[in-house]
Amino acid sequence: MKKLSVIGALVLLVLLLAKCQKAAQFPADKYDERLSGGDATVFDITSHSFGNMFPGLSGYDAEVHGLGDAAFSKIFVTAPAPINPGLGTIFNNNSCISCHHNDGIGLPTAGESNSSLLMRISIPGTDEHGGPLAAPGYDLQLQDKAVFGKTPECKVNITYNDVTYNFPDGEAYALRTPTYTLSNLYTALSAGYMLSPRLAPPMYGLGLLEAIPESTIVAMADPNDANGDGIKGHANYVWDVATQSRKLGRFGWKANTASILTQVAAAYNQDIGITNKIFPVENSFGQAQYDGLKDDPELADSTLNAVRFYAATLAVPARRDVTDATNKRGELLFKQGKCESCHRQTLTTGVNVAFKPLSNQVIHPYTDMLVHDMGPGLADNRPDFLAGGQEWRTAPLWGLGLFEKVNYPGYYLHDGRARSITEAIMWHGGEAESSKVFFSTLSKVDRDAMLSFLKSL
Repeated sequence: MKKLSVIGALVLLVLLLAKCQKAAQFPADKYDERLSGGDATVFDITSHSFGNMFPGLSGYDAEVHGLGDAAFSKIFVTAPAPINPGLGTIFNNNSCISCHHNDGIGLPTAGESNSSLLMRISIPGTDEHGGPLAAPGYDLQLQDKAVFGKTPECKVNITYNDVTYNFPDGEAYALRTPTYTLSNLYTALSAGYMLSPRLAPPMYGLGLLEAIPESTIVAMADPNDANGDGIKGHANYVWDVATQSRKLGRFGWKANTASILTQVAAAYNQDIGITNKIFPVENSFGQAQYDGLKDDPELADSTLNAVRFYAATLAVPARRDVTDATNKRGELLFKQGKCESCHRQTLTTGVNVAFKPLSNQVIHPYTDMLVHDMGPGLADNRPDFLAGGQEWRTAPLWGLGLFEKVNYPGYYLHDGRARSITEAIMWHGGEAESSKVFFSTLSKVDRDAMLSFLKSL
């Protein structure tokens, strides 16, 4: 009996050691730097790498994702019509995919069929919920297209002034400063109006960002710079129309939208002119362009929910070449330059018992979801709830290195002024000024290493 007990103890010890070894291996897999979206990561480096659904969705969920995908690509036409009616009467584009090309970024142009830049507008002051104050006759967004027989609100004109600079080692780079003016106004605008250009952002990974606990995001804020590092990020709290409550802003260039549902519903209403249960009033209501039809809401709830689910379940492309020596050197420099103070590499989503693919995922989005002062160079001087005129949400960097392939030639920042990652870095100011200076004073070899790292994301 004693011999059997010893053998049994040895067997138990072996089993425990095997279990511990397996447990030790799990975090290594779970924290694999390639898995930018955790389990929602896809190994696709083609021009369609932003358009994949989460791996392993159930048959039902995959079907809903597919329905949302189809709706995302639908082109709307003027009402009444048997298929896809309700466009406009004033709008920015006639489909979701027309702005979010290949589920990625768009073109920083306005007024054309493939344009992806829209213009927010407001006047000084705040509304009853602390948000931007609508410009009389124009609401909060300019629609620069109209259906036949109607008049667009305006024409948005964009000009650029290019200036060439040099790094200390002599390498040249150029920055282009955009100027935005309005013409062909359908009616007079109030004096002192404020404009803010917004480029259509990538669609992938939104569900994961929505699943990050509010407590995690708020814990990263340091509005009074208590640690003295010069970084003062803070959360933007906004009025959420869908829930009729004040919530944490997560989406949009100024984190001015609380949820994917509200983001999708607002885009249908403002960008395409399609009413829905969240925004049941035409964007032209009260204007001469209003159609007067009693067909609202125009979008079926099932379609709205399918597109929301589609946006929430677009997978994140895997990071590439993580063991490459140059990329590892670039990552070290990225951290030394304090870039990671805002572009946080690793976050974990909350527990979601209703939808396992979003639950407890270790992800590498390179964002803190907070808004930061980026200096006067990038300022739009238009407050948006708690985000000031020089403040922008930290843009996630996952997938950054695929922009050129998916959306050639690739544009960066909130208005697409930057034509390369180098230009985007050199536009940083404010809280990121020291990081920009760090990058600019590196040797060319080290700058290239840092860029190589960023292109691996």
